[in-house]
Amino acid sequence: MSRTRFHERFVAPANDQALRAAVPQDTEPVFMARLVLKFGGTSVADIDRIRNVARHVKREVDAGHDVAVVVSAMAGRTNELVGWCREASPIHDAREYDAVVASGEQVTAGILAITLQGMGVNARSWQGWQIAIKTDGAHGAARIQEIDASDIIRRFEDNQVAVIAGFQGIAPDNRIATLGRGGSDTSAVAVAAALGADRCDIYTDVDGVYTTDPRIEPKARRMARISFEEMLEMASLGAKVLQVRSVELAMVHKVRTFVRSSFDDPDAPGMGDFDNPPGTLICDEDEIVEQQVVTGIAYARDEAQISLRRVADQPGVAAAIFGPLAEAGVNVDMIVQNISESGASTDMTFTVPAGDLGKATAVLDRAKAEMRYDTIQSEQGLTKVSVIGVGMRSHTGVAATAFKALADRGVNIRAITTSEIKISILIDGDYTELAVRALHSVYGLDKG
Repeated sequence: MSRTRFHERFVAPANDQALRAAVPQDTEPVFMARLVLKFGGTSVADIDRIRNVARHVKREVDAGHDVAVVVSAMAGRTNELVGWCREASPIHDAREYDAVVASGEQVTAGILAITLQGMGVNARSWQGWQIAIKTDGAHGAARIQEIDASDIIRRFEDNQVAVIAGFQGIAPDNRIATLGRGGSDTSAVAVAAALGADRCDIYTDVDGVYTTDPRIEPKARRMARISFEEMLEMASLGAKVLQVRSVELAMVHKVRTFVRSSFDDPDAPGMGDFDNPPGTLICDEDEIVEQQVVTGIAYARDEAQISLRRVADQPGVAAAIFGPLAEAGVNVDMIVQNISESGASTDMTFTVPAGDLGKATAVLDRAKAEMRYDTIQSEQGLTKVSVIGVGMRSHTGVAATAFKALADRGVNIRAITTSEIKISILIDGDYTELAVRALHSVYGLDKG
C-alpha cells in the first residue's frame, strides 16, 4: 500500500489540485513511507553492532518515515538457550522451551530501544504477545494466524519507533510460541503486511541476492530485482539469504521486500534513497521491466538418492511408499520412475536430504511388504543444481542448453525435475563447482 504524506503537519489530499492548494508555496513536498526494518543475529551480535543498527533506524526516522523494527537474538544466543534446555532435560515441555528461547529476541529489542532513546529517537520495545502476534498452538514451530497492528499505527502518530522481538507470538493457550529457526524473517514480513508497509527491508550480512553463490563463482552479480517466485525457488533450493516461509508470506501479501547489508555505512551516499537503495528488491513480476530468461543458479549439497528396485507396478504402490515417508517427516524431492518392458515391475528412484537418509531407509525397511519392492539401494554425496527464471515460461531450449553445457564438461546427470520456472539436475557432489560455473556462464549471468 503506497502513499504520499508530508512531514509532520501536512497530509496529502486525494487529488493533485487539492494537494497544490493545501501545501504552502515555500513547503517542499517530502515523500514519507511506512517501513519495516529487520536485523538478523550477526547484525546485532554485540553492543557496537546494535549501535550501528540504531544509526540505520535513525536515518529512516530522520527522513520522516514511520518505522517498525524487527530483531533477532544476538548471534549465537539462540543456540546457547537451546543448549541450556537440552542440558536441563533432553525431553522437555515445548511451551517452556519457547519461554526460554524467545528471551534472546526480547533482550535485543530492549537494548536497541534503549540505544535509540540515547540517540534522541522516540522508541519502545514490543514482545510478540504485546502486539499481539497470534499463532497456532504448534510450540517451537508455530505459524502466524493474525496480527493486530492498530496500537503500533496509533503510536506512529507520535513518531514512535516500534522495536519488535521477532521469532515469536502468542498461542491459543496464552503462552509464548516461537516460529522455528529463521522465524524473525517471517515475523518481519507478517508485521509489514499487517501495517500496510510500503516495504520490508531485511538487513543481513550480505548486500543482496546474487545470480549464484559468489564463493563458487566470483563473477556472480548482485541482482537489482528478483520476482517473488524466483526468490522462493532460490530460497528453497539452497540460497540462504531469506527463510522460505518469509518469501511465501511476502508473495501472498505482495510485501515488497528489500535485502541489504547492515554492515554498510548508515550515512553513506545513497543509503537513504527510497527508490534505489543498495541491495536487491524482491517484488511482483510486473515490476520487473526487462526479465531475463534465467535469473540465477542455486544448488543444494548433501542430497541422498534412494532407489527401490523391482517395485510392483500396481495402483496404490506409490502411495504406500511415499505416504509413510511423509508421516515420518522425510522431505522427498526428485522422483524418477522407470517402467520395465514386461510392465510387471518398475524401479523407483527419489532424493532426500542426506540427514534424513537413515530415517527414510528405516521406514522403507519396516514397510517392505506393503511397498512391494525387491531391494533398496542408496547413495550419498550428491548435489542438486537448479536453473531458475520466470522467463522460461515463454522461451524454449533452456533445458537443452543446460544439458549440453554439463555434457561438454563431462558432468553426468543422475535425475532431472522441472517446473514452469525451474530445472533441477542431480549430479555427483564432486562436480558441484564445475556445474554451477558452467551453467552461470552458458546463460550469460556473468555478464553485466
